[in-house]
Amino acid sequence: MSTAILTGQPVPGSSIEGDLRSLGFDVRLASDAADTGTLLAAVPADQRVAVVDARFVGHVHALRLGLTDPRFPVAAVPGAVSVQPAARRALIRAMARETSAAGGVAVATENVADRIVTALDADGVDVHRPELGTLVAAVPADPQQRNEIRQAVSAVDDEAVRLRSAVKARDGFFTTHFISPYSRYIARWCARRGLTPNQVTTASLLTALIAAGCAATGTRAGFVAAGLLLLFSFVLDCVDGQIARYSLQYSTLGAWLDATFDRAKEYAYYAGLALGAARGGDDVWALALGAMILQTCRHVVDFSFNEANHDATANTSPTAALSDKLDSVGWTVWVRRMIVLPIGERWAMIAVLTALTTPRITFYALLIGCAFAATYTTAGRVLRSLTRKAQRTDRAAKALADLTDSGPLAELLTRFTRGVASLGPAYVAFVAGALVVLGAALAPYGSWWPVLGAVIYVLLSPVALARPLKGPLDWLVPPIYRAAEYGTVLVLAAKAEVNGALPAAFGLVAAVAYHHYDTVYRIRGNAGAPPHWLVRAIGGHEGRTLLVVVLAALLTAAQFKVALTALAVAVALLVLVESIRFWVSSGAPAVHDEGEPA
Repeated sequence: MSTAILTGQPVPGSSIEGDLRSLGFDVRLASDAADTGTLLAAVPADQRVAVVDARFVGHVHALRLGLTDPRFPVAAVPGAVSVQPAARRALIRAMARETSAAGGVAVATENVADRIVTALDADGVDVHRPELGTLVAAVPADPQQRNEIRQAVSAVDDEAVRLRSAVKARDGFFTTHFISPYSRYIARWCARRGLTPNQVTTASLLTALIAAGCAATGTRAGFVAAGLLLLFSFVLDCVDGQIARYSLQYSTLGAWLDATFDRAKEYAYYAGLALGAARGGDDVWALALGAMILQTCRHVVDFSFNEANHDATANTSPTAALSDKLDSVGWTVWVRRMIVLPIGERWAMIAVLTALTTPRITFYALLIGCAFAATYTTAGRVLRSLTRKAQRTDRAAKALADLTDSGPLAELLTRFTRGVASLGPAYVAFVAGALVVLGAALAPYGSWWPVLGAVIYVLLSPVALARPLKGPLDWLVPPIYRAAEYGTVLVLAAKAEVNGALPAAFGLVAAVAYHHYDTVYRIRGNAGAPPHWLVRAIGGHEGRTLLVVVLAALLTAAQFKVALTALAVAVALLVLVESIRFWVSSGAPAVHDEGEPA
């Protein structure tokens, strides 16, 4: 239970007390500033507390936005302020100052809530002020103004605004026009029946896994069912976020589930398609693994570029200016969002092709579409980076270094790479990655030539740690390392030409990719990278790459398949246990992606 302290004399006919109770607050009345301070001291330290002016007039959803959002320690709308336990001391200091300043003057003539917010601002406390749009929140000074504000409240449909705001502000064409128009009503139905976003997220995962199972049957009926279930899973995936926005049910566990389940669903579906194709005599595991690698590397490009420019200061580049100009024309916005093949368009394409064609055709279309999207977005970001002189911060450089996932070998060799670092980390990483992948691709299975390429890759890998990654193209280093590591595993497994090697490689890449996604969302939540012991335990990108190449040189194809399987299980267990421990802990950040569609 949260507590709301209503300051001042209640206004006859006001619904504020009932509105606060409907939002889950235990309402207490305070006659003046001193009484407010006394009531505040009596509220348990582990409860959220709100201070609301009794004269407040506005929409219930405006109060909900200002007083109940769990993502912000301090939030306020005109006439109301809410503080979570983490910021209670700041509130007590501000309240003590106001009590002293009031000097016994009745609060009926003073807006104590707004004065507290002013004091919090003066103390440097970050006060979240939600965008209200057409919603009304005000404290009228006289009866005439009160009547005018009440009329303004009546003129705006509170529930309609709440439904609109439940939909993500920026989304893909398919999601915006074919899912959100009705999914928001499903979200409201679920919220009114007490269903939580986490429950719907779990239902979406289960639906996708059933879809993957249907695809694995290899029958036409199974493929049709898989396509329909995948689309339904996507609808549920939209609904969970809309419930969270509709009822402000954000949570750290929900953030983790939302961040990881989308990838788990998609990649499990790839595996289901590959199994279904195998039942029909067609081996498409290499295509499935290639699709997963391409999609993961696309995401790493997005994450790295955004982190590098998160707080960079620079003049807008010509490329960025052109992009902004195109975004001002309605139809170009949707075209540009569609060609990057976001999750809605991608899943719709996969579902339709699964139902109507074969897994091989589905993967060909997916690879071609994702390759075009990756080329388009990466080229644009490279041009933007080269044409602007950004001043990147230490925070950005630290984030990029964490995203490289460098292990103990890279750390050990850092002292010897100062001269190499001056050549440019992105260029060195590209050369090193090309050597190890081409070495594996051009040499026969069991050859030691790929080991030489891997040794050079390891020797050059510390370049990412030799100096801060603040160069214009340094954000390319993490995706280059991802492509090199994943690509090497794919090539060697394909070269082994033994049944089960590619599925084992699929499992290994999936486990490592999960670790990299986990790293991204920790950084986004300002929680830092995963613990150092975990990165060292799983070897870092250079250690894992060298190990896989050496295993391929030492072992027979059958033994290599077993080794890949064992390595996949070991990595998966380590990263999952640590990830679950972190994301269900009290220190986990409430990360909710409201930006680019994945």
